[in-house]
Amino acid sequence: MWSYLALLPAFLGLWAATTIWTVFAIAVTNKTVNLTEGIPYISLCGSYPPQSCIFSQLLNMGAAMAAWICILRYHQFRDWGVGKWFNRVILCSGLLCALGTSVVGNFQQTNQMATHLTGAFLALFVGHVYFWLQLLLSWRMKSLPQPGAPWIRPLRLLLCSLCTVLLVTMVILHKNLQRSAAAVCEWAVAMLLFLLFGLLTVDFSGLEGCTLCLRPGPSLSLQPASPISLQTSPPPLAQAL
Repeated sequence: MWSYLALLPAFLGLWAATTIWTVFAIAVTNKTVNLTEGIPYISLCGSYPPQSCIFSQLLNMGAAMAAWICILRYHQFRDWGVGKWFNRVILCSGLLCALGTSVVGNFQQTNQMATHLTGAFLALFVGHVYFWLQLLLSWRMKSLPQPGAPWIRPLRLLLCSLCTVLLVTMVILHKNLQRSAAAVCEWAVAMLLFLLFGLLTVDFSGLEGCTLCLRPGPSLSLQPASPISLQTSPPPLAQAL
């Protein structure tokens, strides 16, 4: 039986995919976008009310889950013996991806184009770098645990490679004013990133839970600092009540 931590990445992947396709369906239904003119960008579907409100709220919640997953992954790598510097680079790229996702949802392209594009760059480009860095780490550290089936790492390599090809293609098509084809690439990249996040379920399968520990500083305690777990038992009075 897997814990909630193991299921969190899979839930994020499903949440994110459901979010963008729901917003797309609403935009088509209320004729905010016209499919006869071509496939719209994800951001265009979420630029106008009422779907813009849904888009921002759901993306904010997805960004919070992504940030939590990146923090868990950081601590997992630390426990596996990954160097602090490289581990922090991976963590920062993941957090920037989560931040960019939130920015995309809150700053629609019809209102703040420059800010919106910055968020899209962080979410898509930096987000796919986050997974490339983890692949690089897995090849450099042969002793790094590889949970799951042997084909998981080749699958991740394939998905990351497809992301890179699609991102480059998207930029070229956009510059050549082939917006519909570029939008198809954007949708594909988003789905691949959701799948990559979902695959972290395999890595988290051995986690049972997490505990936040606090260590008082020297100025606050005369006793040697020791971890204080937040998972404490209730006092006798509370038990009696």
